[in-house]
Amino acid sequence: MQPSVARQVSLSGRIRAHVAIARVDHWIKNVFVLPGIVIPISVSGLPSDPSFLKRLLIGLAGVSLITSSNYVINEVLDGPLDKLHPTKKNRPVPSGRVDIPIAYVQWLAIMLVGLALTSMVSWKLTAVSGALWVMGCLYNIPPVRTKDLAYLDVITESVNNPLRLLAGWYITTDTLVAPLSLIISYWMVGCYFMALKRFSEYRELGKVVAAAYRRSFRFYSERSILVSVMFYAAVAMLFFGAFIIRYRIELALSFPMVAAVMAIYYDLAFDEHSAVQNPEHLYKEKKLMIATVLCVALMIGLLFVNLPALSDIFAPTLPTGR
Repeated sequence: MQPSVARQVSLSGRIRAHVAIARVDHWIKNVFVLPGIVIPISVSGLPSDPSFLKRLLIGLAGVSLITSSNYVINEVLDGPLDKLHPTKKNRPVPSGRVDIPIAYVQWLAIMLVGLALTSMVSWKLTAVSGALWVMGCLYNIPPVRTKDLAYLDVITESVNNPLRLLAGWYITTDTLVAPLSLIISYWMVGCYFMALKRFSEYRELGKVVAAAYRRSFRFYSERSILVSVMFYAAVAMLFFGAFIIRYRIELALSFPMVAAVMAIYYDLAFDEHSAVQNPEHLYKEKKLMIATVLCVALMIGLLFVNLPALSDIFAPTLPTGR
């Protein structure tokens, strides 16, 4: 950003710009913390500690600030490239409304406040939040900057999903251990959504513009991205199946709704100016929202309902070899 441009922006305009790059509206993505809260409660019951609600609010605030810190560094470092994007060029950094040195201070300050809040809940939550922040650094900051590397951009960005799950887990309990099958499934679901976002961006921008805007697109094609989408979906459902067979067979009844949500999301990725490119706007997609709400409600209900007949239906019918 040119200093002369910065001086042309009013103080209130700069303040609004600095608030905007923290992307508070993206805090809605912390809904991915929810399973990490609900699953431990379904196992051991609602924590009897009267301070649980306080822990929950403080923990969520801390995690949200960590994600905002990551958004700030993302906005700052992507500014020069965002100028090449037809809509992102109007964001606060590429349009010259952000004071870059102050933005770096903002990045670190928000992180420190976030970690301070999580430390009031548990050291495990602080460790997970620290990992979330470090992954944001690896994703955005050279020379690593995994967002410029095909496939690694999706995989490393989507690791935020299981980290959010673990954040909810450690807000709720210090004793239960999150199953690895659930963590991997949650990670791969995130990869599925992120890869479809990449597909939608690539499809809309075209290879030349997309490659100029994001380096990883130089190594992608529509076909290769869709192949990766199929891979992520298959691995996600494989490990989700492993989780429910081992821990909660009742969740098998949610498979049709889970598949419906994934199919609707897949279909949206083909729309022009798709909301898939801006997940914070997905709430405007009525069909997706209805399917998601029904799916979440069904899954939460199945976590608290025992259906012994399902264990009989899915009982092994072949010799185990033991």
